[in-house]
Amino acid sequence: MFRRIYYLAKPFTPWHLRISVRRFFARRKRARTTEIWPISKTSAQKPKGWPGWPEGKQFGFALSHDVEGQLGVDRVKQLAELEMEFGFRSSFNFIPEGEYSVPKELRGWLTENGFEVGVHDLHHDGKLFDSRKIFARKAVKINQYLSKWDAVGYRSGFMLHNLNWFHDLNILYDASTFDTDPFEPQPDEADTIFPFWVPKIDEDSAEARLPIKDMEKRVGSGVKPNNDKSASKEGYLELPYTLPQDSTMFLLFREKDCQIWKDKTKWIAENGGMCLLNLHPDYVRFEGKPTAREFPAENYKDFLGFVRDHFEHEYCHLLPREIAETYSVRNGGS
Repeated sequence: MFRRIYYLAKPFTPWHLRISVRRFFARRKRARTTEIWPISKTSAQKPKGWPGWPEGKQFGFALSHDVEGQLGVDRVKQLAELEMEFGFRSSFNFIPEGEYSVPKELRGWLTENGFEVGVHDLHHDGKLFDSRKIFARKAVKINQYLSKWDAVGYRSGFMLHNLNWFHDLNILYDASTFDTDPFEPQPDEADTIFPFWVPKIDEDSAEARLPIKDMEKRVGSGVKPNNDKSASKEGYLELPYTLPQDSTMFLLFREKDCQIWKDKTKWIAENGGMCLLNLHPDYVRFEGKPTAREFPAENYKDFLGFVRDHFEHEYCHLLPREIAETYSVRNGGS
């Protein structure tokens, strides 16, 4: 109920007031959650049947971006070009019916240069999950955009999620969860730094009511290379983001550098997991002094350079859709 009231009031509340209130509570929560954020050691346990990363690489590395507004759209190419300089590619998730239009030419430019296009919510207003009926109705429109954009990946606004309802979407993967993030409005963690399978089951069953972190107790857990293209009809792959969001790092906590990303990347690499970052082009300042709602692009450059130079041949760099195309989930021995 509180969440619904918040999203109803959000458009009428100045950003500086909202962020001040969030910082007040987040600082106190951060002091109480040092054992689970930014690293939750229990999330390092490998899923049943985990086969490892392609070509025997030590860990997976994937980049994704949620484009919030027109400012973000205007910065997409600049951000993509920055990543190409370091030898990386990423997924850009656009809001189909938000405050901006998504130029066909921009989507084409991204895919032609080896990037991925995904769908980010529908309206990004926090109301998608108000009821099962509302979600089902809006899922029809989301599927239309998935088809139109030739997209196979989805992420909800504000990381709101219901993994059972996502079976309404024609997706290979969802990316609306996280290994650990107590500062999100729906803070139920997946408690894993690995991709995991979400099998399609009866929504009224006891399995459907399991917490995300107990997903492996569902029928159909376990991971192995995907050799069955019908797998998407039976479920989808969940890709939790495992590095703190840029908004949390630089806007909420006003960190001055990317050391938290570096430290956690080292830890994920040691445990053979998946580094998945969600960064917003809206918040990246490429020239001049950043505003209160931005952080300098140098922070991101520093991180990409660190991954490229520090790990060199140790990481397997994949687009999110490539991770979904690589892995499927089955019961052991099936």
